[in-house]
Amino acid sequence: MGNQVITFTEQQLENYQDCTFFTRKEILRVFKRFRDMCPDIVPKQMTHDEPRTIGIPTRYVEQLPELRENPFRRRICEVFTDDGIRDLTFEDFLDMLSVFSEQAPRNIKVYYAFKIYDFDGDDYIGVRDLEEATKLLTRNELNAEEIAQVAEKVIEEADVDGDGKLSYMEFEQVILRAPDFISTFHIRI
Repeated sequence: MGNQVITFTEQQLENYQDCTFFTRKEILRVFKRFRDMCPDIVPKQMTHDEPRTIGIPTRYVEQLPELRENPFRRRICEVFTDDGIRDLTFEDFLDMLSVFSEQAPRNIKVYYAFKIYDFDGDDYIGVRDLEEATKLLTRNELNAEEIAQVAEKVIEEADVDGDGKLSYMEFEQVILRAPDFISTFHIRI
């Protein structure tokens, strides 16, 4: 017991518990998964600013078994980084897994689902966002005309105020009618 490595300080663990939907044990399990992806980059001890400064390339995160087959894997990683292009830090990774955990409430999951679908970051889901999502979901098996038809149909069905795009509230109403949303917006740690 005397030579046990202290991964995080007590204060860090308390902060992570306060900011996520995880227990201490789960936080340490998330750290193990994070470190196992890139042990040459991620130190065993993260008691200073390492959890928010040391990042691993998203290509490693995209290869997690839970994300590997997800057509949105790259977009998910982008949403959980500050600028959408840098490596994922431990804190980014912890946030991502917390949002996808079983304990995360529906409203948090809906918020991040909206961010994932809002490819251009304008706080609306427009035709281009829907076309991009359709390409990913169908793995580019539809032609441009079919993709445009899908996007237009979604707007037609869900755009309550008629502005040609979906606000967060309109998106939320669509998601609330999807019974399998919670079970599919999920990653087990």
